[in-house]
Amino acid sequence: MGCRIAVFGTGYLGATHAACMAELGHEVIGVDVDTAKLEKLAAGEVPFYEPGLAEVLKANVDSGRVRFTTSYETAAEFADIHFIGVATPQKRGEFAADLTYVDSVVTKLAPLLTRPSVIFGKSTVPVGTAARLSEMVRRLAPVGNAAEVAWNPEFLREGFAVQDTLHPDRIVLGVDTDRRGRAEEVAREVYSDIIAEGVPFVITDLETSELVKTAANAFLATKISFINAMAEVCEAAGADVSELADAIGYDARIGRRFLNAGIGFGGGCLPKDIRAFMARAGELGANQALTFLREVDSINMRRRTKMMEMTREIAGGSLIGARVAVLGAAFKPDSDDIRDSPALNIAGQIQLQGASVAVYDPKAMENSRKLFPTLDYASDVNEACSGADVTLVLTEWDEFRRLNPADLDPIVRARRIIDGRNCLDQAKWRSSGWEYRGMGRR
Repeated sequence: MGCRIAVFGTGYLGATHAACMAELGHEVIGVDVDTAKLEKLAAGEVPFYEPGLAEVLKANVDSGRVRFTTSYETAAEFADIHFIGVATPQKRGEFAADLTYVDSVVTKLAPLLTRPSVIFGKSTVPVGTAARLSEMVRRLAPVGNAAEVAWNPEFLREGFAVQDTLHPDRIVLGVDTDRRGRAEEVAREVYSDIIAEGVPFVITDLETSELVKTAANAFLATKISFINAMAEVCEAAGADVSELADAIGYDARIGRRFLNAGIGFGGGCLPKDIRAFMARAGELGANQALTFLREVDSINMRRRTKMMEMTREIAGGSLIGARVAVLGAAFKPDSDDIRDSPALNIAGQIQLQGASVAVYDPKAMENSRKLFPTLDYASDVNEACSGADVTLVLTEWDEFRRLNPADLDPIVRARRIIDGRNCLDQAKWRSSGWEYRGMGRR
């Protein structure tokens, strides 16, 4: 017999968590204020692109194990296990995280808790948030101390979200060490099938659990910016950053993953999370500890400018009147997420330099049009590359990796390609008569 679970927020994190909890055999209710989104989800349709999620959602909607509502009262009556999966965006004009949505869930839900309940936070929040929310819940909930807050950070990779929820590399649970309640027992029940697979189950205090997610993202961002800094050195020295990454990646202490030089990271997590981490460290009086993250952020943003400069250079020194094909708009492949996308940012910069820019992405076209309506959008690679003076590969979709130079020869105006993700076979393109440029490549 499964648990009864409510999931607050049905965006990327919440919708994935709700569908996957149902897949584990639990009864789930998803809660959101966006009725249009809920109607889609209730019909078994995912309002964003994530491989495999639509199938999991549809199966569990059809079986009745997951349903959706706007009513907090319905959710509180239905479940005693509550997950918070709402967004924590960057505050307008600041580095700090905006906790409006998280606080809103708690202030609406807590007064409805008339039975012993556990609220598990999954959203990425600044350290200290869980303790603050715990006090708020005990103050607002009719059951008082019988309503507890625990933190269970998510570690989803877009494109692998279902896999990462059902078969994670670890489960982290932060509990209030002063008031040992039912949170661990309940979490073990919710995740029993996953724990039975031998997945590590890490129990810690609230503050450490909040730091696990932000520290992990800060480390990954640092690793990406490190190899992009090495790409800058390689470009100056005439070395090859991909061969450098291969060589240092054999060292088990370093590892090869996330050592791919290119146009840098984007998306809805890494950029905002490292900035919020810096802001929170400053509030705690540990601001010197994370000053290196400013340089991590700076290196990352510099790669976008570098790509624009490379495009201008390969086009002959000016982009005015040039036609540029941009292949890729999502911040990463297997996603339609364009939040802080380096690809779209670069496309916009190039257009501002006077170029005519045609963008194509297998999944992110609709989202891109909404955010950058002034760019031209193509229906496929051939249309994007038609008459192009320069072709840019900015998201490493398999469709772009497999491109054949001979297929583009009769379409483009000039055989020039810049590989912003170092994902193409440079020997193949060069031997086909194309001028190939990579990031930090010889």
